Amino acid sequence: MKFLLLFSFFLTVLFLFLSLFKLIFRTENKLQNRMEHYLSMSEEQAEGNKLAGPRFSFIQKMKQRIQKKVLTKEKNTRLEIKLAQAGLPLMPEEYILFQWIATALSGGLSFLLTGKWFFILVGAIFGFILPKWYLRKKQRERVTKFNEGLADMITTIVGSLRAGFSFPQALKSVAEEATSPIKDEMESVLKEMQYGKSIEEALHDLSERMPSEDLDLMIQAILIQRQVGGNLATVLDKIVETIRDRTKIHRQISTLTAQGRLSGYVIALLPVFLGLFLYLIQPDYIGTLFHNPIGLAMLAAGLISGIIGFILIKKITNIEV
Repeated sequence: MKFLLLFSFFLTVLFLFLSLFKLIFRTENKLQNRMEHYLSMSEEQAEGNKLAGPRFSFIQKMKQRIQKKVLTKEKNTRLEIKLAQAGLPLMPEEYILFQWIATALSGGLSFLLTGKWFFILVGAIFGFILPKWYLRKKQRERVTKFNEGLADMITTIVGSLRAGFSFPQALKSVAEEATSPIKDEMESVLKEMQYGKSIEEALHDLSERMPSEDLDLMIQAILIQRQVGGNLATVLDKIVETIRDRTKIHRQISTLTAQGRLSGYVIALLPVFLGLFLYLIQPDYIGTLFHNPIGLAMLAAGLISGIIGFILIKKITNIEV
């Protein structure tokens, strides 16, 4: 019976997320169908629709409420930048909605799996943190992939400049030859320039979407060259050498500090998973820690010492290049 209940809950969650993705991620085919629908409507149908007013689904109404009551202008801007950095096709209100749904589903699933009310809070916290962790993970992956191809991108720009192309034409050649995320970012820069923004403004927006020190170095060199003049191809060629050297050193440091970083994660996660495991198999055994003042003091001391150890290991292994 319990297995059937868990299986039903899993199917419900699966179909709910599939429905949300279908509603939120609008495809070009859907947009085209809507345009054809409105273009083929008669004047009477169009007038009738105007009188009837727009009809919003439950998801759309929730998104509107989140946008009006939860998201401030500053928070909305920050979330837009973070989602753009991660390359996720989500609006800020859609991200908040997913976070709420993940919180509720994770709490409910934790209770069904354990049958204990305490794990509703644990699951809800996990579900609330999970979208943030995924967003940061996608940001790091996208920035890392961008940095890996940045040297080749600059080399392509240098070759185009020496062949007689202008800087916008060099960016266009990069957009045609490169892969995502460099291709996507260069296309965004070119579109912004076509819409009337200057090169300086387009590059500034690029630096906000892609927080990369190597990219900032390239942008600063381009902006300085546009102000004082000089051979941009030669300057960018020197920057390529610097970026390649930094990348080589960074990989060596990452290899040498891998064991230390793994030790930090083990120190942080092992007590948590061990405590949860003991609570599931023998609640009375570990429950004494939560009902005795000495046990609570020991838990607090262990938590604080674990956090301090994780932070210290993180500081030691985080070597800037």
